[in-house]
Amino acid sequence: MLKPEPDSNEESPSADAGEQDEEAEAYRAKVRKEKKKKGLVIVNTGNGKGKTTAALGILMRSTGRRMRTAVVQFLKPPKARFGEIVAGREMGIDWVGTGDGWTWKSKDLDESEARAQHGWELAQEKIASGDYDVVLLDEFTYPMHYGWIDTQEVLDWIREHKPPMMHLLITGRYAPAELVEFADLVTEMQPIKHPFKEQGIKAQPGIEF
Repeated sequence: MLKPEPDSNEESPSADAGEQDEEAEAYRAKVRKEKKKKGLVIVNTGNGKGKTTAALGILMRSTGRRMRTAVVQFLKPPKARFGEIVAGREMGIDWVGTGDGWTWKSKDLDESEARAQHGWELAQEKIASGDYDVVLLDEFTYPMHYGWIDTQEVLDWIREHKPPMMHLLITGRYAPAELVEFADLVTEMQPIKHPFKEQGIKAQPGIEF
């Protein structure tokens, strides 16, 4: 059967796709020519699993490039020995935890808030020092979400003190709208299936911790 001819007032889908490909290639050529670089602010947020895992992939890649890397974790306690922490320190990543565990299990939220503020002070020292090429502030959205640390003050400080070529990664649920607007790269993880919820499979070594 012959396909009907497209309406004379409508563009052919193939022609439209070809124009889009040409525009995309022209944009890529323009970007390559300009060779513009900057230290990115990267945010991984959303309710799905993988926010920290994706950020650690960047740390692994940058460490392999002999870049200087650091992690400040805002929920994990200082003595935590999860697999990624052990491996990261063995790779030479400067890694510190400042939290007291998950906030919904905290027995003293005032202490949790004080620890978060201390973590931010440590993060400021590391960022402003110029000693690192990549810094990860893991679970940092939670102190901002809970109001323990003022989001706008954080953004103003980063804008003034972050070295221009240093990459800053921030992870956690509930990323404030101001942070999303400020960042250069934002990814939202959305849950589709999870073995715990659908199959009753608990967290396993090497996958969750």
